[in-house]
Amino acid sequence: MPEAIAPVAAGSLGAGATTVDVVLHVNGTRHRLALDPRTTLLDALREHLHLTGTKKGCDHGQCGACTVVVNGRRINSCLTLAVMHSEDRVTTIEGLGTPADLHPMQAAFVKHDGYQCGYCTPGQICSAVAVLDEIKAGIPSHVSADLTAPPQMTAAELRERMSGNICRCGAYSNIIEAITEVAAGRQS
Repeated sequence: MPEAIAPVAAGSLGAGATTVDVVLHVNGTRHRLALDPRTTLLDALREHLHLTGTKKGCDHGQCGACTVVVNGRRINSCLTLAVMHSEDRVTTIEGLGTPADLHPMQAAFVKHDGYQCGYCTPGQICSAVAVLDEIKAGIPSHVSADLTAPPQMTAAELRERMSGNICRCGAYSNIIEAITEVAAGRQS
């Protein structure tokens, strides 16, 4: 696995401050960082690794713009410290696909116009990919009628699972159409 090292400017933490070594496996590349222990995963990704696809929206975990996938589970990267994820596998929007080779979810968002201004789109897409994995794994949600049966791929189920991702432009119905199309492709 390739390794990239991001330098930290000398004295950037102030007198007496310390850094901690954090190793993150981001989009298949191992990164060794020296970080202030208070650095969020979001800031490590954006400010230290220069992966700016993950957005800083509310910085309080309320909008979902910062959603990334860590070890197969979606999280709000603004609410977790980078040191808590040393040696974890992190997937950002940049790791899902490229403009020349889109991930199926990215292609479906384009096809169904599941974005308008685009600010929330990276978080929406990362969350949508993880949502399908949650349903496939049989993890129930708040609206799952039977907690012992496999969750059903309904619009209500998808809306509930995506409710932590806010789209101020209101592209929700298009987002559900995109997710439904990708889910149908996985089932066939």
